[in-house]
Amino acid sequence: MSHSWEVNLTGVQQSKGVWLVKVPKFLSQQWNKTTAKGEVGKITIGKKQGKTEVCFSLNQELVALGGDGEKDSGSLQVPKEYPFSMHAVGGQTMAVFSQSDAGEVSLEGTVVQRAECRPVASESYMKIKRLQIELVKPQRLSQQLDRAVTTVFKPVANHNFNVAFEKKKKSEGKMVRAERQVVLDMLFSAFEKHQFYSFKDLVDITKQPVSYLKDIMREICVCSRKGAHKSTWELKPEYRHYQPADEEEEPQNA
Repeated sequence: MSHSWEVNLTGVQQSKGVWLVKVPKFLSQQWNKTTAKGEVGKITIGKKQGKTEVCFSLNQELVALGGDGEKDSGSLQVPKEYPFSMHAVGGQTMAVFSQSDAGEVSLEGTVVQRAECRPVASESYMKIKRLQIELVKPQRLSQQLDRAVTTVFKPVANHNFNVAFEKKKKSEGKMVRAERQVVLDMLFSAFEKHQFYSFKDLVDITKQPVSYLKDIMREICVCSRKGAHKSTWELKPEYRHYQPADEEEEPQNA
């Protein structure tokens, strides 16, 4: 069923160009911790060798608050600096609309620039990624018993959730898609251990459909086309946390 909307275009002549910026989830969560009229940070725009450089600096109060919500938390420090990776809008036409409490939709501006707000690779950022990975790890653990269990709980051949999962695998194919963020976390976790991987290795690690995994990898990885690491994948420079001296590591093979 289609719906028709009336859009207020009285401000078209005064509407300004806006930027469409993608930010990390943990950064948007920090913004939500500020007061209603609080300042979340500042953006600086400069020139370096004729190239425009944009950087967002998180408010120091939000940095001090920590990623776990505790002030002056030393366990999980949120990064302060976030350089922008700028992208052209291309052939797309995108606009920003607002909706009033009365339900009126108005045009606020058209998107003239796309960008990604990425944290500087640092130990604090990697701690956040490790914490996110820990949160999605299964809580059940295997334990060897030294005596028989005599409680009313008896083992079963197969649990209901396992049966349901197997049915889902059969209906959707051998590999079941996981949430996009879960796949990203698995990839970051793998690249913390090794710098280079073959695509087959990453398929084995993530257990994801080939085309789905490759789409996600293109966001954060690059494939070497020549040299000693030909046909292997590594993180894009903006996501790497290792030092240049570490770049001699051999690729992982299945």
